[in-house]
Amino acid sequence: MLYPRRTSTINRKLAKALSILFWLLVWHIAAVVVSQRILIVSPVEVVVRLIELLGQGKLWAAGAFSTLRIAGGFLLALASATILAALASGHSWVRTIVEPVVQAFKVIPVASIVIVVLIWVSSRNLSVIISFMMVFPVLYTNILSAIDSTDRNMLEMASAFRLTRWRRLRLVYLPQVYPYFLSSSTLALGLAWKSGIAAEVIGIPDGSLGERLYDAKVFFATADVFAYTLLIVILSVLFEQLMKLLIRSVGRRLEVV
Repeated sequence: MLYPRRTSTINRKLAKALSILFWLLVWHIAAVVVSQRILIVSPVEVVVRLIELLGQGKLWAAGAFSTLRIAGGFLLALASATILAALASGHSWVRTIVEPVVQAFKVIPVASIVIVVLIWVSSRNLSVIISFMMVFPVLYTNILSAIDSTDRNMLEMASAFRLTRWRRLRLVYLPQVYPYFLSSSTLALGLAWKSGIAAEVIGIPDGSLGERLYDAKVFFATADVFAYTLLIVILSVLFEQLMKLLIRSVGRRLEVV
């Protein structure tokens, strides 16, 4: 039984790799046909340029600057959403108070929020706030929905056996909420990076990846624009994998306790 499943997994990974190679080839052909480096550069040029940029200490500093602030905004949103969703599930007045804020964060354009926030805070902390505001509704809504959809029969059984709050959390709520928590966190991470970098491009904080992207655009350095974008994608994927490992590790530990 294991072999067909393992073969299926290998086939999916192979298909994914071939799909990526296909679109890289399309990208390369487009760059050759257009033959205008100011409009588009080949993927090979992008990788070469990124390697060149990585030799500069300022790029590492910019990567650390943006990563720490976007990660901070995401983690703050994750903690806030989890706590407020838990409170909202048991107290209708908390749900009523939080709901307008969630809806406002969902519909207000990022550009508008950036402009308003820049009036209040320094551009250096802009990506923290924007990442938080964009990610919080996604996390809060999914976690609250997961809690609300908890099997009522399991809750009644837990009450019948007089389980403590901790055992009820670990044995009833955790298995129900965990899949939603993991999937919403993965979705929110991508959104945090997109909104955080967009905020930096608008606010142009000194020493950020957003500032470097903006400068590259101003000077029509297309290869740099693509290289910085590739770096942002790599950082986003690495942070996403790190968070998945952390969340799964915490989940396994709670199951054992």
